[in-house]
Amino acid sequence: MADKKACAERVERLRSIMRERGYDAVILRNNPDLRWLTGAERTFDDEVAHTALVTADHLFLHTDSRYYNTFIEHLGTDTAWEIDQDIVDPADWAAEHVRDAHARVVAVEDTATLAFYDAFEASLAAHSVAALTPRLHGDLVRLRAVKDAEEAALMRAAQKVTDAAFRHICGYIKPGQTEQEIRAELENYMLSHGGDGLSFGTIIASGPNGANPHAQPGPRKVQRGDMIVMDYGCVVSDYHSDMTRTVCLGEPSDEQCHVYDVVRQAHEECAAMAKAGAIGKDVYDHSVKVISDAGYGDCYKHGLGHGVGIEIHEEPNFNRRNFDPIPAGAVITIEPGIYLPGKFGIRLEDFGLVTEEGYEPFTESPHELTVISC
Repeated sequence: MADKKACAERVERLRSIMRERGYDAVILRNNPDLRWLTGAERTFDDEVAHTALVTADHLFLHTDSRYYNTFIEHLGTDTAWEIDQDIVDPADWAAEHVRDAHARVVAVEDTATLAFYDAFEASLAAHSVAALTPRLHGDLVRLRAVKDAEEAALMRAAQKVTDAAFRHICGYIKPGQTEQEIRAELENYMLSHGGDGLSFGTIIASGPNGANPHAQPGPRKVQRGDMIVMDYGCVVSDYHSDMTRTVCLGEPSDEQCHVYDVVRQAHEECAAMAKAGAIGKDVYDHSVKVISDAGYGDCYKHGLGHGVGIEIHEEPNFNRRNFDPIPAGAVITIEPGIYLPGKFGIRLEDFGLVTEEGYEPFTESPHELTVISC
């Protein structure tokens, strides 16, 4: 059942934006935003099948028969949302509700398609309704960047499954297994030990494949001396986890140990900088400095971290483009890496909560290099 108090606070945060900007109503169609606002867990899928209209004193939600009963089950019959499953075009539904609400400034969510936006404006004209229809310009994305206690608890739960999966897979990996076999075992463990789904397609990249940050698991068989990059996560009640650990199959070489230590140093120093008010670019720049000072600057090109929540990639970010301070309540990854073409790659990733005091990782797996005996 949705946490009504948490969801009411989210609605009020949106209405505060509406008052500041002079919006009479807001139209939403993006599933992650609707999940966040309604609290209807495990209800949304990949289809854009819902439309919401938020006014100063009403919450309207249009869906269809495939989802209606699930909404009622998860939100309860006493929900503040007025839910219907009328067979009507979403743009017409929105225009009719704007007319009935006497709304004259109606903000449309940025993610709505041009086709919906055009149809909505045409339907307003057909209903003889004069209304301004500005875009929201990322307001929902920024609101969602600050997590509440319920959201943090769900991501902690997802990470517990992810940490347990790491312990399991380290006892499973043996020479001769393919990357695909390791991936299947890891994903099956998460799905059979509390995960509702996968955060993304699991990365298992061994030996030279690890030098490709987003390598896809394939038929390569792992062998003694391989560094194996494992980037994966699971979903609990629509909230994601995200973690990377790099392990060595057998004793690592001096070079592998040295590179691992550089990545770990970059990770831990950046984690110490990550607190509310820190500038995303500054934290990222420090990771670049640590890795460059060690002589590997050309082998680290991606961002240091990204927000996590209902979507695996959210705001804010630790990268070269983010000059904004990180807000308290953000949940963000820290994931520096070094990638040596033809040899191996190493990445170390936690995710956790940014507070006024610092960074609280949800990840509990160790930072020490895990060596798998073989």
